[in-house]
Amino acid sequence: MRSMDPIVGKLMGLRYKSHPWHGVSIGDDAPKVVTCFIEMVPTDTVKYEVDKISGYLRLDRPQKYSNVVPALYGFIPQTYSGKKVAQMTIDKTNRPGIKGDGDPIDICILTEKDIAHGDILVSARPIGGFRMIDGVDSDDKIIAVLENDAVYGGYKDITDCPPMAIERLKHYFLTYKDLPGEKRNVEISHVYDREEAYEVIKCSMEDYNDRFNFEDVFLK
Repeated sequence: MRSMDPIVGKLMGLRYKSHPWHGVSIGDDAPKVVTCFIEMVPTDTVKYEVDKISGYLRLDRPQKYSNVVPALYGFIPQTYSGKKVAQMTIDKTNRPGIKGDGDPIDICILTEKDIAHGDILVSARPIGGFRMIDGVDSDDKIIAVLENDAVYGGYKDITDCPPMAIERLKHYFLTYKDLPGEKRNVEISHVYDREEAYEVIKCSMEDYNDRFNFEDVFLK
């Protein structure tokens, strides 16, 4: 699917709703604190996904099974899973042929608050992530905590999370794309810590600038 040019997204945001991928800043403190666009919350029984052209939430598909996302789920604006993100996966897994999936980096955010719906922006602190591989695509899932959350806000690293919380997240990501009678070739090769999550985000920010030539357009 074609993606909207980020410059168009920014200009449109001056008059209209900003495109959540291109028109929203990742935040000045990235990768330690990142702005995130939330697509889904745990009460959703269907899968929502941002339409890359319009920036509006699109109904992707009803959930075929009873599993629901166990935390806030969305993506980090102005990131892109491209060559640098893919190369990091290749280096960590020693598997050639991996490529970026061409999407912004996904993020799952732990919070004790009941948030009723998606299509919102939140600030979150990455504490780790899953190195997920979907076929030959690198599909990292960053795990974060809501900034200043009363329960999870004190977590500094993914090792602070209860093992059951991590297992629930892993189960969701390994099964949410399954269709009845059909299994997807999806795996999580590593669970990584906060510092490695920072590196994934940095690579994805560089991939974004390489893909959309964001700085070059403004400088010319």
